[in-house]
Amino acid sequence: MSANYVVNFSDVGKKDVGLVGGKGANLGEMTRAGFPVPPGFIVTVAAYQRFLEESGIKKDIHGLLSGLDVNNSRSLDTTAAKVQKLITRSKFPKDIATQIISAYFRLGGKLLKHPLVAVRSSATAEDLPGASFAGQQSTFLNVQGEANLIEKVKEAWASLFTARAIFYRATNHFDHFKVGIAVPVQRMVASEVSGVMFTVDPVTNDKSNVTIEAIYGLGELIVQGAVTPDHYEVDKKSGAIVAKQISEQEKAMIKKGKTNVVLKVNKKEAGKQKLSDRLIKEVADLGKRLEKHYYFPQDCEWAMENNTVYIVQTRPVTTIGKETGESAAATITNELLVKGDAASPGMASGPVKQLGSAKEVHKIVAGDVLVAEQTNPDYVPAMRKAVGRSAAAGLPTQLLFHAN
Repeated sequence: MSANYVVNFSDVGKKDVGLVGGKGANLGEMTRAGFPVPPGFIVTVAAYQRFLEESGIKKDIHGLLSGLDVNNSRSLDTTAAKVQKLITRSKFPKDIATQIISAYFRLGGKLLKHPLVAVRSSATAEDLPGASFAGQQSTFLNVQGEANLIEKVKEAWASLFTARAIFYRATNHFDHFKVGIAVPVQRMVASEVSGVMFTVDPVTNDKSNVTIEAIYGLGELIVQGAVTPDHYEVDKKSGAIVAKQISEQEKAMIKKGKTNVVLKVNKKEAGKQKLSDRLIKEVADLGKRLEKHYYFPQDCEWAMENNTVYIVQTRPVTTIGKETGESAAATITNELLVKGDAASPGMASGPVKQLGSAKEVHKIVAGDVLVAEQTNPDYVPAMRKAVGRSAAAGLPTQLLFHAN
């Protein structure tokens, strides 16, 4: 294939981040190591760079980003939208499109010419130890047909310039044009249950257990913070399930026709354990194997179809060894006013700003306590300014906030 515009998962490994980004490199690495990864291919960084050159929009993007105050939420949102529009409305190189379509048809095989696929984004500065770019670019699920696929690849490229991605790169001193993006295209798993797994506790850094969270349907609702998942913990040494917290799930995202829809979960099923004990242990075992393979704790996404578990991506846990601050150990003497689910451990005080959606992030100023019913990566600019954050509602305008 000319210029390596499209490669199979089996063609790349963990050392190929520059060609296929962090996510793509890990998908290739896991495939070659024999982990249960749905098959797929990757539209490489070289394809994205060629697109920028042929379209002639690189200079325009640079002009829009030059001098941008990323702490001005409204200006950041407006600029991000303009950059993304430039990308999605520019012409797609014909030879690259031909390679993508050929790979897509091969993925479907003789029996299924137009398979359902997940189109993911894989930045070259993503999934690296010490830098978490997770969730900053877009993922598109249940994509079908070559025309739709090409459009979603272009939208994935555009997602390199979402407001949250621009903000994160700017505040972490990453050059916007030195970060490339690849696009993994993966056979879609019709997830009956899906979730995330950490081979170290992401809050306490306790390495003795594997932590698993599970929901019905596609895993996007976990990423969006739209539902509370089941929570399981498995002891690494004994393999025993040492903790379970079953949550009532009111809604699930599933494929209906050619689109993804969010539907109510049957009341009889809503409060049931989402993953059987056998599969909990199987997911945990995969996590231990991944940690051993990478020699580092992993943050994984998994999906279950017909009682078969698949790993759809993995990345290193980037919070290892970070201190939560002296205040986390402080004795609480104030009267408890309200409780909520903490987004991060610690203790802080300040004016409370309750946001209804990510469109209101401009309301947060340095020193505020951010409170929202649910959060997702679009809240990152506000989180950077806030001294504390939690999922709760109906709070007083000033309080000492303790995040358990």
